[in-house]
Amino acid sequence: MAQPVYLAKAQPGSDPARRILPGRRAFARLRLAIPARLLATHATGTCVLLDLSRTGARIGLADPLPPGDMLYLRLAGFEVFAEVVWRELGDGGGINGLTFDEPLDEAAVLDVRHFAEGFEQREREMLREQVRSWVEGQIRL
Repeated sequence: MAQPVYLAKAQPGSDPARRILPGRRAFARLRLAIPARLLATHATGTCVLLDLSRTGARIGLADPLPPGDMLYLRLAGFEVFAEVVWRELGDGGGINGLTFDEPLDEAAVLDVRHFAEGFEQREREMLREQVRSWVEGQIRL
């Protein structure tokens, strides 16, 4: 697998006394796999929100954006402005790491969590209904 491409960026207002140890995050990640809407200067479409924290996210795209691109990410009734800080290319697509312009509040992260839980339930119910319709002969493959 290809190595990620990183964009070095100084964090505005960062306190040198408050350093995060390597491998440690300032905020916990919420692991997800739900669709989201992406609006960038060079691309508009859907992506998969892989994880989310108060300060950033990872998204999966068919055509990952280059580091330095700015975008809006829309999901679960909110919109957040972000910058692409790294990308990892793979077969058939890749992953972008994003940092948010302003940290999300905890309520927004919880809203996304509730949306994701409801999304998974709706997906299971849709699949169950499709299988039921096929078994009853209402759908032909």
